[in-house]
Parts: sequence; structure tokens; C-alpha cells
Amino acid sequence: MDQIVIVGAGECGARAAFALREKGFKGKVTLIGAESVLPYERPPLSKDALLHGHEPKLVSDAARYTEAGIDVITGMSVESVDAAARSVRLSDGYNVPYDRLLLATGARPRPFPGLRGSNWRIKTLRTHRDAVLIRESLQPGKHIAVIGGGFIGLELAATARKRGASVTLVEGLPRILTRGVPEAVAEVVAERHKAEGVNIICGARIKALEETRAEARVVLEDGRTIRVDMIVVGIGAMPNTELASEAGLKIENGIAVDEHLRTSDPHIFAAGDCCSFPLAHYGGRRVRLEAWRNAQDQGLLAATNLLGGKEAIATVPWFWSDQYDLTLQIAGIADGTVITVRRNMADGAFILFHLDVTGRLLAASGIGPGNAIARDIRLAEMMIANGARPDPLALAAPETKLKSLLAA
Repeated sequence: MDQIVIVGAGECGARAAFALREKGFKGKVTLIGAESVLPYERPPLSKDALLHGHEPKLVSDAARYTEAGIDVITGMSVESVDAAARSVRLSDGYNVPYDRLLLATGARPRPFPGLRGSNWRIKTLRTHRDAVLIRESLQPGKHIAVIGGGFIGLELAATARKRGASVTLVEGLPRILTRGVPEAVAEVVAERHKAEGVNIICGARIKALEETRAEARVVLEDGRTIRVDMIVVGIGAMPNTELASEAGLKIENGIAVDEHLRTSDPHIFAAGDCCSFPLAHYGGRRVRLEAWRNAQDQGLLAATNLLGGKEAIATVPWFWSDQYDLTLQIAGIADGTVITVRRNMADGAFILFHLDVTGRLLAASGIGPGNAIARDIRLAEMMIANGARPDPLALAAPETKLKSLLAA
């Protein structure tokens, strides 16, 4: 019987497993995850799971896996991949053979330099268990330090304030959201956090993170010490590439795959946060994306190509983040653009359109209350996919319907 093994029971791996069945695959599907729970969605971890203490939002319940004939192995890590023998070795010593393998191993939090081992008051957020432990300190009278002004750090800061904890956010760069977010959008987010009482310190170099049984301390190189009840480190993520590297696969800012998600071994594919891939919309530039939609899209694409398809990656990168009552969305990649056009909308919302020297739309970044920008960002995403070169004056005019520019 034809056997497909999926290593990594997250959003991407679970979506791929179900997609294999939906596409008619009759062989054996085995989904392996190191956590003891069924695959769940990670975006709520910095929001609802911290705010309300919800159980993990499962991708599907146990009954659906059973109905689909998907063997799910939880609480078991994969120790190695034997590419020659086409098998994976589990932490209990058992070998699982495969005809084709999908690595959806995800990423892990980047550790703060110098920290070793488990820390009582210094945490990272990646799993539901992490969220449970952090939530205990998100309450009135507690002071939390967040290290890193990226999406996760800011979402966590917003949730902490909603629960009544005091928050100090420390960012080493001159501003928050330096990675892929225009300064004008980042300024709106920063002001919203400050209005909620978050103390944001940018351009701060950290000398050390320390903890005792009674407190944690952020020691800055300028001599200041910030005393808190808990420190949460959110300084980025590292792709889990160890299995792939030890199996002899090519690594390039993640597990290197082609436009079909195939690795340097023709029987092994990779998808989601762990892999880097070429983007046709950006001249074949190789990127790695840590995004919920990318995990979903690539799970479905991997299933198609595991079954012999030749479908290429064609999606436009898309990110979103909720900050209090504001929603930030970004479509595309703005690196290398030379023209920025601002479109002001109702209730203080706005979108920045980023074009290259030829006038081609490469990215759009927006922020506003609720779903104010969602529809226009979606239309911009479609224009990016079509290689559109819209009139900048039309983009800037609020009365111009973006749908008409897409049709043109």
C-alpha cells in the first residue's frame, strides 16, 4: 500500500492530510506530532487563548481524523529521517516507512542570547502550554516585559493590557515592526499601544535578562533595570530544519524547496514555516513565510504535488495582526519598491500601495478599525497577482473603486 507520512502536526500538516483524502488518495496517511494534543491553530495563542483561557482551537476533532482514515500519532517526536531506506525513526525507536514524506516541522522561538534551559519567569510563546503558563501572570497588579516589537510581541502586549497587567515593551531597533511594515503603519500601532498604557522603549540594547524566585529583570546597557513579574521573549522564530539537514537535504533559510514544494530529495516535500521557496511574482526570489494563510495554502498545495501534481506556488504573501480594535493587513512584499501611494479612508483607516520603478504594484499595507481595509487589501492582492500597473492617482483617490482598477 502506498504510504505518505507527514512530520509536523500543525495547521499545515493537518490540512495536507485531509487534502490527500479529499483528492482521492486511498493509501495510508500518517500524521506525526510532538505535542500531546491534536493539531490546533496558533494565531489565537497570542489573543483568545491568553485573554479568555480557551482550550486549543483544533483544526479538526478526533472523529474526523478517524472518519478520514488518517493515523495521528501525538506526543511523539521524529528522531531521524532515513532518506535511503525511506523511513522515519520515532523517539520510541519505532520506524515508520514512507513512499513520500512531507516535512511540516514549523518553527520555534528564537532564544535570547545567553539564556540556557528552563526559566521560571522568562518565557516564549509558541504552544498552547506556553500560553497557559504566561496567562497566569496577565492580571491586575502584575508587570510584564515583552522583548521584541514584532507582531507576536505586540499582540501579547495588547492582550496583557486587556487583562489589566502593566506592560513594558523593549525593542532593540529604532521603531517597532521594522520587518515588512511601513513606518506610517507602525506609528499608528505604537500610538495605539501608548494610549492603552504600554511603555514602549525602542533603540534599547539589552545587557542581560535575569530572574530570581521573586522577580525578573531586564538589564539595559545604559544602566537602567526594569523589574517585572515575567519576561516574554518574542524576537523572531527559527525554522526547524534539523531533521532535513541530517537527512542531507538542502537548507537555505529553511528547508529549500522548488516551486512545487519538492526538496532536493524527489520523495520528500516540505511546506509551511519550515521551508523557503521561490516566489514567481518577485522574480523567483526565495522567501520563508511565518503566516497562518501560508501554512494553509502550502498544506493544500503539498497534497496536490505529493500525488504527482505539478502545481506551482502562485499565492501572494499575506499577513494580518489584530491590535486592540485595529486590524493591520499586508499583501505582497514591499522590498525594492520606489513609489508609495497613500489612500485615506473613513475612520482614520488608510492603505499604502507600494510600486516598483515600472509602476507595477508589489505590495499594499493598511490599518484601520475592524474590517475597514479588508476588502481593498484583498483587491490589491489580486492586482499584485495579475502584475497590474495601476494609475497612482487613481490608487490615491478614495472615490476610485479598486475593483475597477483590477478589471482594467
